[in-house]
Parts: sequence; C-alpha cells; structure tokens
Amino acid sequence: MAKYDFNFKIKVVNSYLNGEGGFLSISKRYGIPSKNQVRIWVNAYNTLGEDGLKRKNKNTCYTIQFKLDVINYMVRTKYSVQEVANHFGMNNSSLILAWKQKLLNGGVDALSKMKGRPSMNKNSKEEKKLTREQELEYENKLLKAELAFLKKLRASRMNVPERLKTNTNQK
Repeated sequence: MAKYDFNFKIKVVNSYLNGEGGFLSISKRYGIPSKNQVRIWVNAYNTLGEDGLKRKNKNTCYTIQFKLDVINYMVRTKYSVQEVANHFGMNNSSLILAWKQKLLNGGVDALSKMKGRPSMNKNSKEEKKLTREQELEYENKLLKAELAFLKKLRASRMNVPERLKTNTNQK
C-alpha cells in the first residue's frame, strides 16, 4: 500500500471540497489507485480536521474497556464501522472490525492479548512472572470487563452470540 504525505492528502481533500470533481475523478487526477482512499481522507478531514490526515508517530494503546465500549456502541446503534470510528475520534476504522472479530472468536481474553513478538531481554522475562495473586487479580479484571459488556448487550436487548455464552460459562 502506498504511503502519502500530509501535504498531498490536504491537496487531494481540498480539491474534493472545492468541487473540482468526485472521488473517482480526483483519484484518477492524482494517481490514487482507489476512489475509496479519497473518500476515507475526506471523511477523516471532515470529522477530525487536519489531525485526521496526519500519521501517528506512535501506536495508540486502547484499554479493554474502551474496545468493549466501541463494539457495544456499534452493536447497539447499528452504525457503520466508519460512523463508529468518527464518533470515538478514531482514525483507523479497521481496528474496530478486528476487535469485534477477536471478541466473537476468543472472548474478552482475546482483546487483551498483545500483538507481536515478545522481547528477548532476560530482565523482561523475570519481571513478567506474576504471583498467583496478581494472576487472579488480572483474571478478575477481565471477567469484570466481560460481565460489563454482557450486561450492556442485555440492556440493549441484543442477542448474545452463542460463542460468547459458552465462553462465560466455562470460566
């Protein structure tokens, strides 16, 4: 996927907003492979301003509760993924779909798993060893988050998928 700099994105968005053409004609004029990319940039600019077009220098770490709130909001309101991302001020709407899929496939535990390869540092291995009490506190926190999510689903009168029911019964 091609990476575009901030100034180029602003130029493309301004062309669209100035009425110089539709998504397709502007994408062709600037050599962008998909008109959807132009649509995404315009949407990000309209909802988040110039910050919506800037690349983030660091990864944002979202809490489990935030992820559950976002998914619950999407299920309850039946808004599109892009509308939900706009509501929560997120620049990357595909994250929401990934979170939803993880929740359906692996339950709340899947939302808390870190991505990527663990550090090879010897000290970090020693620090990561948790006491039994810490493990139980962590599990308790996850169960509380899962329970809160399920309560919100029930309150919105939505059917809980069978996979989630079996995950909560096993714990």
